[in-house]
Amino acid sequence: MSQQEDAVVEGASADDEGTASVASRPAEDRGPEHADGEPRDELTDGGDGDTAEPDEGAAPVRVSVADLELEGEIAADYIEGLLDVADLDGDIDMDVEGDRAVVSVVGATLSELVGRRGEVLEALQELTRLAVHQQTGNRTRMMLDVGGYRQRRRAELAEAGQDAAEEVRRTGQPKKLWPMNPFERKIVHDAVAAAGLRSESEGEEPERRVVVLPVG
Repeated sequence: MSQQEDAVVEGASADDEGTASVASRPAEDRGPEHADGEPRDELTDGGDGDTAEPDEGAAPVRVSVADLELEGEIAADYIEGLLDVADLDGDIDMDVEGDRAVVSVVGATLSELVGRRGEVLEALQELTRLAVHQQTGNRTRMMLDVGGYRQRRRAELAEAGQDAAEEVRRTGQPKKLWPMNPFERKIVHDAVAAAGLRSESEGEEPERRVVVLPVG
């Protein structure tokens, strides 16, 4: 966790069930909303993480496993092309998690594809979603991960939400966290709710942040 985040936390989601592995190959390489209108993403996280989903505010559209597998194949081809252009090595794994395709890139020299606080990863995910949309004609909730960043980030954010909830329960005072994207805020909202407290988001992007509220 960054020094900035450690400072803000002051003292600091479950994936969709029923994951089905689709394929793995080497590369030459929201649903319902929170009360405050925050998209309930999943993993964004991605964020998904995730930036705001393309169908934000609309009812989720159920797609078949075959369609999700196709989305994963298209996304993997697109990412493989980017890796070739950037002369980066890595492996591409494709899964279906719940109602979305997940494409993961793993390798030893991929930190530049994540960027500070995941900004580069979010941009790559949006570009990949656009590539999938261009070929299928459908909006996609496909998620992109690089080097396990999202999994690690989920754990950090869940811990931050739990710690903030404990502080608010102890002090009885609201707790503001640092600015986050929708993927990150969703994880914190879920962690706070699991701790028995409530939270809301305030501010405008990109400074929108979670505020943990005391009971009552």
